[in-house]
Amino acid sequence: MNHSQQHHDESFEDQDAQSSLDAAEQELGQIEQQLAAAREEVLRTRAEMDNLRKRLMREMEAARKFGGERILGDLLPVADSLEQGLAAVGADDPAREGLELTMKQFASALEKHGLAQIDPAGQAFDPAEHQAISAQPSAEHPENTVIAVLQKGYRLHERVLRPALVVVAKGAD
Repeated sequence: MNHSQQHHDESFEDQDAQSSLDAAEQELGQIEQQLAAAREEVLRTRAEMDNLRKRLMREMEAARKFGGERILGDLLPVADSLEQGLAAVGADDPAREGLELTMKQFASALEKHGLAQIDPAGQAFDPAEHQAISAQPSAEHPENTVIAVLQKGYRLHERVLRPALVVVAKGAD
């Protein structure tokens, strides 16, 4: 083999090696892009899973807090009836003590489940918690003050379950 042919073969081998190296580098670049995309997808999936976990925790907490809302709402007329019965019984009636005890037990059971009574007599009218049935002129009460509570309202935790039905003072005519 002469020197020229040997140089040509070496040059051809160098080009072949360079071509293989270029192809390997290109493939490595594609693999690195795929790896970066896979890492990004894993991070996105983790973030979505974390958001889903947090949302489920909030929903579970809300279900725990307000799960009894319907049954507690159904029991409110019972509380109203007990209060009306207590108001109708005279102070010397032997049934009064039993009714008072029953009302205390019932109120305690409702409170244990997060129900709080809204009894706004004498307070400023709050449309978020009170429903005004009427307005009456009053010289002794400031305007927009609750002067009578027709039906007590109830709040379950921070949510109004039933607004209080009230009469509100308006300016004297």
